[in-house]
Amino acid sequence: MRLRRAWTDLARDEDGSSALEFIVGGVILLVPLVYLIVALGTIQGQALGVETTARHLARTVATSESAGSADARSERVLDALVAEYGLDPAAVSVSVSCVGDAPECPAAGETLRVTVGARVALPLVPPVLGLNESARVEVESTSVQKVSRYWGEP
Repeated sequence: MRLRRAWTDLARDEDGSSALEFIVGGVILLVPLVYLIVALGTIQGQALGVETTARHLARTVATSESAGSADARSERVLDALVAEYGLDPAAVSVSVSCVGDAPECPAAGETLRVTVGARVALPLVPPVLGLNESARVEVESTSVQKVSRYWGEP
């Protein structure tokens, strides 16, 4: 009898607390997990945009006939890809160099290296005290392409 009463008292102490614990624990674990998924999806989307931009810019410059046409074509390609992937035009940086020791770049027969970088803003970070500027992730991609032997020839 005494054992049964102790068991009943113990069971009565646990009434109603499991639902509250589940709700509180679920919210505490679920909200950061959802934010992490959204943030990683944003970063991955921007990383794919940067990688595609580097690849297409390298191909565009390497297949151009001259420096003048390369500049015009690469500007159009860069504008189109920045708009397509939703990159911030102010946060995108492009660097073009040659792998070899060519006096000018790009040059006929050289290997061209195009590096594109961007700063990705994390979602839901308020612009208070510059938090939105410090809560950015940098993504960068490099692509190489062989320039045609006939570069710059009429």
